[in-house]
Amino acid sequence: MKRIGILTSGGDAPGMNAAVRAIVRKAVYYGIEVYGVHRGYMGLINSDFVKLDISSVGDIIHRGGTVLLTARCDEFKTKEGQEKALKNLEAFGIEGMIVIGGDGSLRGANVLSKMGVPTIGIPTTIDNDIAYTDNCIGFDTAVNTVVDALNKVRDTATSHERTFVIEVMGRKSGHLALHTGLASGAETILVPEIPFDLDAVCEKIKSGYKRGKLHSIIVVAEGAASSLEVGKVIKEKTNLETRVIILGHLQRGGNPTAYDRILASRFGGKAIDLLKENVRDKMIGLINGEMVLTDIDKVLSTTKPLDMELYELADILSY
Repeated sequence: MKRIGILTSGGDAPGMNAAVRAIVRKAVYYGIEVYGVHRGYMGLINSDFVKLDISSVGDIIHRGGTVLLTARCDEFKTKEGQEKALKNLEAFGIEGMIVIGGDGSLRGANVLSKMGVPTIGIPTTIDNDIAYTDNCIGFDTAVNTVVDALNKVRDTATSHERTFVIEVMGRKSGHLALHTGLASGAETILVPEIPFDLDAVCEKIKSGYKRGKLHSIIVVAEGAASSLEVGKVIKEKTNLETRVIILGHLQRGGNPTAYDRILASRFGGKAIDLLKENVRDKMIGLINGEMVLTDIDKVLSTTKPLDMELYELADILSY
């Protein structure tokens, strides 16, 4: 294999740039040319390619976001869009692709593989909801970003003796909410995977105040409930001053942690090894510290479960 392409797709995540850097530098080490695709699958359709070398990925390992840019692309979901992308890849002589992103990105990688393009997927999402890997690139950074915000909220919550409802990302999964809630000592964590009773949440808050607690922190994954509605109900049922904070897209930004930089570098380097060996339609994951390969079809058909042991521990420690 003499020429490959890289794209970043879907929601950006800290560590994407570190992965791009690792891919380019290891490819160049082996004499393989690398082309970056701007704006994900849209760039494949629009033939928006740029040649990358060692210099072009210098000084990006510490930067959040993605230098290749990212965009949603409904056109790639159509047969016509896929055929355009394939023709452009053939025109540039690109023999293999590395796709960096989450669930939707991996679906696109699966399509490319089935069209005959050897493709490797690298799981990258702050939601950490991709199966067959303990951690996705970006998750550790997002957890630390949210915990830092919650530390600051806790200071003012204590000073004013208020209840705060904090909404974090996670439309379909509560991994980010669970880890940040546990790490920040939240009183309650609401996630899409587990039904909850707001009356019970309110009783727990009131019980805490009776024991002398000065504040309560409620972490809500965006897919579990409307944080504004949760805040309204808590205020009505507890008669306590309640504030709602929606952290939003700041959770995606920031410099990647050392863990995410290392994980991204390992995944990126491994992806080059796999393409050299003509491996295709695989996602690289990390399980118990070891890199593993899983068919992308299998990854896409499997839901990553919430760690119930961790959830139960967080509940016990919150009293």
